[in-house]
Amino acid sequence: MDARSSPFLAVPRTEHLAGNNLCFAIRDAHPVSPGHALIIPWRVVETWFEATREEWQAALDLIDQVRAALDEELAPDGYNLGLNAGRAAGQTVFHAHLHLIPRFHGDAENPVGGVRHAVVGRGHYDAG
Repeated sequence: MDARSSPFLAVPRTEHLAGNNLCFAIRDAHPVSPGHALIIPWRVVETWFEATREEWQAALDLIDQVRAALDEELAPDGYNLGLNAGRAAGQTVFHAHLHLIPRFHGDAENPVGGVRHAVVGRGHYDAG
């Protein structure tokens, strides 16, 4: 994917939640919870494994900034932070992005296992 075809770069800057020289944050177009945000490098790389350490640091800075704003706006009870690297991992937009997902008590019947549920049927380790 190049810069001309990245749907993330097509989002107007007026809709950005935050940004710095290397990354920016937007709301997810298909949120799994209120406030679901994406942290994205300006440079188009397929996955975060191709990102530089500087891009990672810039992303971490934005995670802190966006999380603080979500804490103020929505007061979630927790967060999931994740990424999908490759088609087998569920990646559908091949411009690296981190998901910052606010979580709320009761939004899942049994949230134990969290992101482990990415592999269906393997998330629960507390059964028994």
